[in-house]
Amino acid sequence: MENRTDKNSYTIIFAIGMVIVVGALLAYLASTLKPKITENQRLEKQQNILYAMGINENDETSAVFISTDKAPEAFDTNVTDQIVITVDANGKVVKTQSRDEYYEETKQEPYLIDVKKQQASVKAGGNRKLPLFVGKTPEGKTVYVAPIYGKGLWDAIWGYVAMDEDMIVRGAYFDHKGETPGLGANIKQRYFMDDFYGEHLLTKNGAFKGITVAKGNADPKNNDKTDNEVDAIAGATITGDGVTAMIKKDLKLYLPYFNSLKGK
Repeated sequence: MENRTDKNSYTIIFAIGMVIVVGALLAYLASTLKPKITENQRLEKQQNILYAMGINENDETSAVFISTDKAPEAFDTNVTDQIVITVDANGKVVKTQSRDEYYEETKQEPYLIDVKKQQASVKAGGNRKLPLFVGKTPEGKTVYVAPIYGKGLWDAIWGYVAMDEDMIVRGAYFDHKGETPGLGANIKQRYFMDDFYGEHLLTKNGAFKGITVAKGNADPKNNDKTDNEVDAIAGATITGDGVTAMIKKDLKLYLPYFNSLKGK
C-alpha cells in the first residue's frame, strides 16, 4: 500500500511532532541554562553597584567593571549594609529593614529586588520596596547606592546612583536594553556617566530637584555642580529625557530616608 506523504493529515502530524520536539528541547535548555543565567545576573548587579561606588577597573577613558571572579568578595567587603525601604502608593514609608531583617522575611538578598516589578506593584496600588546599598568608596567615604529604572527611546534603561548623605552624586552607572548605537547607547560611556559626579540632587533649601539631562545646558563643561543639570548627548534627546525622568521619579522616593539621617 502506498504511503503518501502529501496529505494534509501527514503535514499536520509532522508539524505537531516538530512542535513537541522543539518545545521539549527549549524546555531542556531553559532548565539547564537557568542557574547560569541567574548567576550571571547576580554578578552583573554586584558589578553595577560596585561601579557606582567607584570600585571598578576603569582606564583613562573606558568604563570597565571589576572582574566577575573578584565581584562577590569586593561586594561583601565594601557593601556594609543593604537597606530595604517599603513605601505605599503615595510614597509614604511603611517600614525600613536591614539586610538581615529582609532576608529573614523573604530569603532573598535585597540587591536582587526587581525594580521594574516594584514599579508595577505601586502602579497597581500596592507597596514598593526600595533597596539601598550602603558602602565605602575607595577613598573611605560612605555612600548610598540606589537603583533606578525607566524608559528610553526604544526600550528599558536603568542605572545605579551613589550618593552621600547630602544627596550629592558620588558615582553613577547607566545601561540600556536597545538604545541607538552611537547615540542613546552612549549613556553607558564614561564621558556621560562621569558628568554626574558631584551633581546635587537637592536645592539649596533642601528640596528634591533631581538632575536634568539638558540639551540647552549653558554649562557644557559641567563646572557648576549646583545647577541640577548635565549636558545631553547629541542626537539622543529622548534617551536623555528618560534618564532625567528615572532620576527624578525614583530617587525622590529616598528623600525621607536621607532626611532621617539628619534627624529631620
